[in-house]
Amino acid sequence: MKSWNRPDVPTLPGRGPIPQLFDDSRGHKVASPGTDGRAGIYVCGITPYDATHIGHASTYVAFDGFQRLWLDAGLDVDYVQNVTDVDDPLLERAAATGVDWSALAASQVDLFRADMTALRVLPPRDYVAVTDAITPIADAVGRLVDEGYGYFVETPDARVPGARDIYFDSTAAAERTSWHLGLESRLDTLSMDAFFAERGGDPDRAGKRHRLDPLLWRTAREGEPSWPSIVGEGRPGWHIECSVIALQHLGPHFGLQGGGSDLVFPHHEFSAAHATALTGEPFADAYAHAGMVAYEGEKMSKSLGNLVLVSRLRAAGVDPSAVRLVILGHHYRADWEWTDAELADAIDRLESWRSAAAVPSASGDQVEELELLDELRRVLSDDLDTPAALAAVDAWVSRASASGGLVAKAVDALLGVQL
Repeated sequence: MKSWNRPDVPTLPGRGPIPQLFDDSRGHKVASPGTDGRAGIYVCGITPYDATHIGHASTYVAFDGFQRLWLDAGLDVDYVQNVTDVDDPLLERAAATGVDWSALAASQVDLFRADMTALRVLPPRDYVAVTDAITPIADAVGRLVDEGYGYFVETPDARVPGARDIYFDSTAAAERTSWHLGLESRLDTLSMDAFFAERGGDPDRAGKRHRLDPLLWRTAREGEPSWPSIVGEGRPGWHIECSVIALQHLGPHFGLQGGGSDLVFPHHEFSAAHATALTGEPFADAYAHAGMVAYEGEKMSKSLGNLVLVSRLRAAGVDPSAVRLVILGHHYRADWEWTDAELADAIDRLESWRSAAAVPSASGDQVEELELLDELRRVLSDDLDTPAALAAVDAWVSRASASGGLVAKAVDALLGVQL
């Protein structure tokens, strides 16, 4: 699947450190993963409707920040992202609007690409639609069934009489593999049940062995898209798609699994469980999650419809660099609220930065700029502390009388903001 165009990333003098990040599976900061000069990262992509809202943008700008730090440290980055271009919420939106589901997905992916380009987000090396990975996903489901990690549940509304849905046996996985409920363990049973139901799960489905067992394969129903496979006509469950796409493109064990904090449970938990059952190895070295974005007092979400869309801001003439500055003004793990006042402040900040960077230095002396570069690398390598980085640039702007051009390059390379 086509990704989007990669922005130029300026080369800076020297090398930055490999950053630390907060690993949600351990509950503390760790050295960010990277082996043999490479960093592998999988970030869960969009379900393509209502793209691209600021919550989306905040997540992808965060993991773009880690990419930029790894590149500055001299690592090659293997970045993989999926698109969940067939799923219940997408089908429901298509039915409600009278649009073909595949056409809706295609149009929204195009819009997402345009927004990511405008925000100067580095594209994934592999951008993979679920509909392009049906066969390997189905093959993986077949293996899980054969090895005792998948089981069938009676499905009265199946298109083919006698066909059945396939579920993952989470109890068997916990007992027989190295997978442990590292992310889930911080939640009590009631919270897990509520999150599971809220985020695509079906705890009350009759015939399941455990309320939290997730769907691996949905057998074909009337009026729904489906594909032939070794496990019957149907389509994938949500978590197995990311497991298989990550394993295909990053191998059996990689550095970082990323996404929004609403994916901690059940999505990232069970993606890891599926992958560990398939390979016998842990899925990722670390798990990092971006905070949620609110608007007008409530979490910004598709279900509530309280969305601020990047495309609408761009259409209104807002500079995407100002949108990026709003996002960078909050630590990536923090929950925060979008406001028009903060956007106005970001527009003013961007203008002041550009004005300072545009004054040429007659002497070519870059001492203060090199000091700023060191400070940016220092604060950003501490779990991507972008608020501290913005404050450091503000301080330079307040005292700078001229620029040799290094600040503009550093801000572009490390923060993704073009001056």
